Amino acid sequence: MSQVWAADKGVKPNAFRHVSVTPCIRKGVASDYRSRMRYKAGLETRERILGATRALVAENGLEGTTIKAICDQAGVLPGSFYNLFPSKEQAILTVVREAIDAVDPDPGHRGTDTLDELVTAYVRFLEEQPALSRVYIRIGVSGAGKRPELTGRMIRHHQERVGRFAAAMKRQSPELSETLADRRAETLVLALNGIALHRIIDPDFDVAWHARALLEDAAAVS
Repeated sequence: MSQVWAADKGVKPNAFRHVSVTPCIRKGVASDYRSRMRYKAGLETRERILGATRALVAENGLEGTTIKAICDQAGVLPGSFYNLFPSKEQAILTVVREAIDAVDPDPGHRGTDTLDELVTAYVRFLEEQPALSRVYIRIGVSGAGKRPELTGRMIRHHQERVGRFAAAMKRQSPELSETLADRRAETLVLALNGIALHRIIDPDFDVAWHARALLEDAAAVS
């Protein structure tokens, strides 16, 4: 038992009484443990919600992803959902951000990625993260409807990707004009998205082979 000695009021200064602080320490430890458990449970619930959102958007698109469907699939109550996300749109935006980040071979934006690295990263994303890639393509193809935040996010992402591809082309072939690099980059990005869309239609479609063919064609005209 942890103990201290404290001076008693109304007693001589050298007179002390025995005081136990163990209950206070135990109370603090228990409170800290409960806080950690609540935090851990919150993280687990958040990941279940995001996992359900990924699966539903990938299979049903935006309109088919409702809060009730998310909660049913995640096994959580609506109150738990709203404790973590203010709306369905915020949960979907989080999943979209994950998909956009996963496609990026250079998240630090050092500006050193090559055309080969950009294409390879996209193929790897499609093959290794099927749920996220389906979310990415479904939203890109169907659009965000009446959700301007999602629409704006996807448009900005597309523009940034085209810029990254164009910059990589310029590094690879410095003689290219900016206009020509931008045009070829836009064509390549759209063609890669078409390959990804076809992969959803035909799971046996050889994404890597066709992406490599696109890359070789882009190199041939550079």
